[in-house]
Amino acid sequence: METTATKTEVKCIVNGERRTIEAFPMERLLDVLREQLHLTGTKEGCGEGECGACSVMIDGAIVNSCLVPVAQVEGASIKTIEGVASGTQLHAVQQAFIDCGGAQCGICTPGMVMAAVDLLERNPNPSEAEIRTGLAGNLCRCTGYMKIFESVVRACQKQA
Repeated sequence: METTATKTEVKCIVNGERRTIEAFPMERLLDVLREQLHLTGTKEGCGEGECGACSVMIDGAIVNSCLVPVAQVEGASIKTIEGVASGTQLHAVQQAFIDCGGAQCGICTPGMVMAAVDLLERNPNPSEAEIRTGLAGNLCRCTGYMKIFESVVRACQKQA
């Protein structure tokens, strides 16, 4: 069967930088970020939108980039894990993950950090239940979650 699909130009902002991407419209944003833009911090865990490892923010909303066709980001502002720090200054969440040992193998870490940053942007002083809910879309197979949870609590304390 012959395919007539052609690449299209998608203009968006990635981590504050205007980018023009040439890709097939239904190509996954995850693949474009990693393979074309070389932003390999965003990880693929399950490829089905279940684990949260590929979480990014699009126009301020956290999404699983493995489920987003690149055509959907035309004109959008995308923030990946590479865009969380301010230059060499780590975000409080990133520093807390280091300080508390919240990262183990590293596959879930970028998505966990993105989820925690999203949570703290919406609610700078979340309760324990709100932290658990904020991270609920992200799976980790290494830590048992306590160090991740402690990392988010520490980040809240540092931001205060």
